[in-house]
Amino acid sequence: MELLKVEGLHVYYGAIHALKGVSLTVNEGEIVSLIGANGAGKTTLMSAIMNQIPSSDGTVTFMGTPNKGRKTKDIVRAGMTLVPEGRNVFPRTNVQDNLLLGAYFRKDKEEIRKDLQKMYEMFPRLGERRKQLAGTLSGGEQQMLATARALMSRPKMLLMDEPSMGLAPIIVDQVFETIVRINESGTTILLVEQNANQALRIAKRGYVIETGEVVLEDDAGSLMQNERVREAYLGA
Repeated sequence: MELLKVEGLHVYYGAIHALKGVSLTVNEGEIVSLIGANGAGKTTLMSAIMNQIPSSDGTVTFMGTPNKGRKTKDIVRAGMTLVPEGRNVFPRTNVQDNLLLGAYFRKDKEEIRKDLQKMYEMFPRLGERRKQLAGTLSGGEQQMLATARALMSRPKMLLMDEPSMGLAPIIVDQVFETIVRINESGTTILLVEQNANQALRIAKRGYVIETGEVVLEDDAGSLMQNERVREAYLGA
């Protein structure tokens, strides 16, 4: 089943044409990776999908319903959540309260309590630091927290924007292992990532975006063998 469909999306920042007719699809159960250089339009696309920034043309459809006119909070309620670039945790709030903010629109208190425990089981480090201020966590711990906070909304689909940015290599491996576990538990994932090797290794399909346009799309294995992708993004 097609969970997310983006068709002909255009976004401008003043006179700058940031997205130029971007189209992509994500099917239920997939990990789909979007790779590209800095400034290619990856984060802009994620923000436009969530209606955090306006698009001038094109459509975004989630679970058969257009996002046009929806507020971001309504998209989250519908089942799609973004783990933003740079984590964006609430630094002066403790770990547990950060997690509870991820469930801000839910009223099922007992289920929220159960999900909180699930997060501590998935991310034991967060359980150890549940009363610690989020701003004092390491970069890897903040990434865990941002991911767990998003999962507290019980999303059908998770958008992840540069989850490995600024992290040590050993932590990067853990981040990608966690993404696979989340997907195996039933959450569909659209992953934006500069680490093309890792992103394509765990994905079913992939897209390459350059200067606001999708220039390649294929199954992930084929993209990893594509000479253009290997030279530009895989260091081959």
